Amino acid sequence: MEAKAVGKYIRISPQKARLVADVVRGMDVDQAVTALRFMPKKGAPLLRKVIESALANATQDDQIDVDNLYIKTIVVDGGPSLKRIRPRAMGRATGIIKRTSHITVVLDEV
Repeated sequence: MEAKAVGKYIRISPQKARLVADVVRGMDVDQAVTALRFMPKKGAPLLRKVIESALANATQDDQIDVDNLYIKTIVVDGGPSLKRIRPRAMGRATGIIKRTSHITVVLDEV
């Protein structure tokens, strides 16, 4: 049995979130949450929140043994970008792209 959680429109670039996702992919849920708690990256608490949400979704199903769960898939897709303008020298302006991410976590039993 699988449990799934999706975090949408999270204000981190997908590239930075994938660095953290690659570390915990395939880990047991307890190990992953512990690793993310002490990881000094911006994406660590954001991914931990989505993993804990998937774990909470798994506890709602009586057929799933919560102690045997691992991260089957974790996918970080790009969301819509916020476009901003920053003033520059001599009256010019440059664009700033503030990226967002959609994080999908699927947990499965061993």
